[in-house]
Amino acid sequence: MRYRLDVVAHNVADAVEHAGGWLFDRVGAGWEVTVLIPGLPTADVRPLRILGAEVLDLDSVIAARGQGRRPDAVAISSVVCEQDSRTHRGLLNALHDGGVEVVVWGRAWTSPPQHQVDPVVHRLSIAAQAFKAQALTAAQLPQALNTPTEVFRSGLPSFPPLGFDLVPVG
Repeated sequence: MRYRLDVVAHNVADAVEHAGGWLFDRVGAGWEVTVLIPGLPTADVRPLRILGAEVLDLDSVIAARGQGRRPDAVAISSVVCEQDSRTHRGLLNALHDGGVEVVVWGRAWTSPPQHQVDPVVHRLSIAAQAFKAQALTAAQLPQALNTPTEVFRSGLPSFPPLGFDLVPVG
């Protein structure tokens, strides 16, 4: 049985730019990584496939009420939280659950006061940097976005995190 990470991104470029290296490193560590994107049928998902992620349409998964999906970790773009009340509720539920690692990227979302969501950083492996470079090219994004670290905010689960790849900033 593999650990499962579900990622909700605003679009393909959002996921590649902000979390591409981390996604690649999680796939390399044996995780099953699925990126959920609204309006997927019109998107070129090749950049996410380069990183090893499966890609699904967010609206289809929500319509199925997440049936059969029980991730060990969730990562969500703050843009999606701001624009979609369903995913915002899902994020709050995951934080409340306490048994799911929760990761958010972007500045638009602030955590509710009852949940501790602190900055964390992921240091990309050399392989992740190389694959992220290819994914950035495929997504027609500048190579300047390929930095050796990616910064997130993470809600600590009630047990030690499954992936020790995110370390507190500070």
